[in-house]
Amino acid sequence: MKPVARSKRDTDSIVYVAFLRGINVGGKNIVSMASLKANFEQIGLQDVRTYINSGNVLFRAAPIGERDLETRIDRMLSRKYRLKAKTVVRSYAAMARLMKTMTSAWTADRRWRYNVIFLRHKVDSERVLAGIEIKRALERVVYCPGTLLWSARLSILGRTAMLKLSTRPVYQEMTVRNANTTTRVFALMQHMQRG
Repeated sequence: MKPVARSKRDTDSIVYVAFLRGINVGGKNIVSMASLKANFEQIGLQDVRTYINSGNVLFRAAPIGERDLETRIDRMLSRKYRLKAKTVVRSYAAMARLMKTMTSAWTADRRWRYNVIFLRHKVDSERVLAGIEIKRALERVVYCPGTLLWSARLSILGRTAMLKLSTRPVYQEMTVRNANTTTRVFALMQHMQRG
């Protein structure tokens, strides 16, 4: 049986996801996903796809690095939509590592909420929560490079220390996705990875 020939695109590019912060949330920063897809293509990104309306964009690009891609995307969002967005980009490999950590850190329980907090490089550190006292009886936080895995009982969400995070300047350097969205995005990346 002959091996399947892979296109130049498949061998020279990496699958990435861009998580856009604050897009289409609470009636603010409204951006059409079709428009977003077109503008990602205009800045040279390939095989662009979006998932749901909250700013999850999958694409292929040359292996130029996550920070460079974040800068390129943030500039485009500023120019095209006048958004002071702070994008978080993750490669397929980084997302695969995250999924392994999620699997070992979390046991699905309908009484709990599970969120993935994606950190920009500027704040990517285990010390990102310095000064916020986690209430260990109510919530759990696991640091994984580039992310915090946060979970809490649904019945006590209003009492968690993580609510304080949104009032701090460091929160502007993060974007949050729930576990289901994160898992679905990775499944789409796997599909793209297989070509």
